[in-house]
Amino acid sequence: MGLAEIRQLIKECIKEVEIEKLSGNTVAIDAFNALYQFLTAIRQPDGTPLMDSKGRITSHLSGLFYRTKRLIEYGIRPIYIFDGKHPEFKKKEIEIREELKKKMEEKYKKAIELGIKSDIKKYAVGTARLTPDMIEESKDLLEAMGIPYIQAPSEGEAQVARLVIDRVADYAATQDYDALLFGSSRIVRNLVITGKKKVRGVEVEISPEIIELEEILNKCLKIDRERLIWFALIVGTDYNPDGIPGIGIKTAYELVKSTSDPEKLFKYVNWEKYYKDIDWRELVEFFLDPPTIKVEKVEWREPNEEKIIEILVKRHDFNEERVKKAIEELKKGFKKGSQKSILGFFK
Repeated sequence: MGLAEIRQLIKECIKEVEIEKLSGNTVAIDAFNALYQFLTAIRQPDGTPLMDSKGRITSHLSGLFYRTKRLIEYGIRPIYIFDGKHPEFKKKEIEIREELKKKMEEKYKKAIELGIKSDIKKYAVGTARLTPDMIEESKDLLEAMGIPYIQAPSEGEAQVARLVIDRVADYAATQDYDALLFGSSRIVRNLVITGKKKVRGVEVEISPEIIELEEILNKCLKIDRERLIWFALIVGTDYNPDGIPGIGIKTAYELVKSTSDPEKLFKYVNWEKYYKDIDWRELVEFFLDPPTIKVEKVEWREPNEEKIIEILVKRHDFNEERVKKAIEELKKGFKKGSQKSILGFFK
């Protein structure tokens, strides 16, 4: 089921906003989350990703460059956070994701053999992989653009939340709700990818959404953060993706509301029956105090036009005229931001 189902319980605490309303704010962006969105969303009509003349995928670079440039134009200051070493108890979730990709690849190949265009496009999206080379090149591009990034020691979501907690950033930008479990006071969803997307076959407009942890806990759910973590473990997280079988989201919510004793709660839901090798106490502690680093400040610098052109145009065959135009827009965006706050971009 997963924590995404919590949306059913917190609808009144989710606020849609126009992206312009976020101008002047610093956002900490889960880089892996964003890059995967670019890899799945930025595709050719047949579902295949963008590629250069050597067959190397470039969807992630295209999304990272043009979308980040757009954020700067809106007066939003992005910081990208890259995942470090995953905790051992995330192993099962990674295995599940890998198995799902393999199944999608098989279906994709079959669709090509049969010539079914709709299936080719559908299954192609599910084959997206983020490789170490893609990650390193994304970092190189951000550095060339003058955009700060941070290498997290462990989970990117946890480091994103830490930046908000320490007031280095105003929002955690992510599609997941895990940043709330890690203590981020505010998250913004749909920031990196906006516009239209298909939901159950129907195109709907996607706008940024603001979710505040305090409002969720005090207004919508009326529980504390630790109970929110208990709730998440029952419905499923990245570390126990299946949750507790047979317990739906409403039942899980009623259970955590009705007790202050986690020992009794996890005994009641038969945690050890389903997760013999994962101690729920360890997971709770991980969400409350994850491995992160303290960041005193971050800096946005003037874009390095020559380096950007080297990466995008010379190395990956991007259209030079379009890239140069975007670089000029990026520079104007930086200047516009620095006029509002001389320390805003160039500290």
